[in-house]
Amino acid sequence: MASSLKWKSFFEEEDRPEKPRRYGVTEIRGPHYSHFSQNVLQDVFESMGQFVDGLKFSGGSQSLMSESYIKKVTDMAHRHNIYISTGDWGEHLLRKGTFALKQYIEDCKRLGFDTIELDAGSLEIPEETLLRYVHMIKETGLKVKPQFAVKFDKSDIPLSGNRAYGAYVKPRPRTYDLVEDVDLLIRKAERCLEAGADMIMIDAQDVSQRAESLRADIIAKIIGRLGVEKTMFEAGDARTSDWFISQYGPKVNLFVDHSQVVALECLRGRKAGKNHMSVLSSAYHLF
Repeated sequence: MASSLKWKSFFEEEDRPEKPRRYGVTEIRGPHYSHFSQNVLQDVFESMGQFVDGLKFSGGSQSLMSESYIKKVTDMAHRHNIYISTGDWGEHLLRKGTFALKQYIEDCKRLGFDTIELDAGSLEIPEETLLRYVHMIKETGLKVKPQFAVKFDKSDIPLSGNRAYGAYVKPRPRTYDLVEDVDLLIRKAERCLEAGADMIMIDAQDVSQRAESLRADIIAKIIGRLGVEKTMFEAGDARTSDWFISQYGPKVNLFVDHSQVVALECLRGRKAGKNHMSVLSSAYHLF
């Protein structure tokens, strides 16, 4: 670590240990809304690599890039002890059949990806099939991170038919019609972990997208059942990162934009924290 960064260290008695970390993981968004040049990524890794645990190719952006570029990025990330995640893209290939998913998994491993993320909410497949996909990925030696989303405008629970008694209770009329049973989501996530999944990604949609509308009750229930080490939340902005650290401490796993890395580390680190005015702006002093 550079001697100039006296304010930050990774002692066990501080916030979390050195990489590779099982908790307190910071995963950053890779090329998605705009194209990252290799030089930009290299600058991020060289200047903030000790704070970055993973890089995710969001939105299937890797499908638009050449294999040579992807391999350069994965090799560069590995030199800085940073894992590479596919993001939620593999489920789209299932439209072509299971064989297409198997080929996708093999291609990801060949190109240097370490983790395959599956959007469990969009698959609309039987639970046992999802678990079979988890096993399929783990057998190749890759890690797997199922992604779940709590929805407030629709529900995976049918209004009638084969469902557990008491699993769904119609809420009072509001601006939405159905509320997903969070216990059902947690049970599916627990089964994925039992099947070998390494971590559960919780989509930010309506849960942790903005601090002012953040559903603390749902997050508390998910963390209480699955544990801090086995869950990762998307922090859409600085206020949301601040809320997670203030509520659950530096060990919470967060997915953030690359521009938030240094500020997030100030929040995680006990020595810097929210009072490090030379790094953090007043936007972080909200709670």
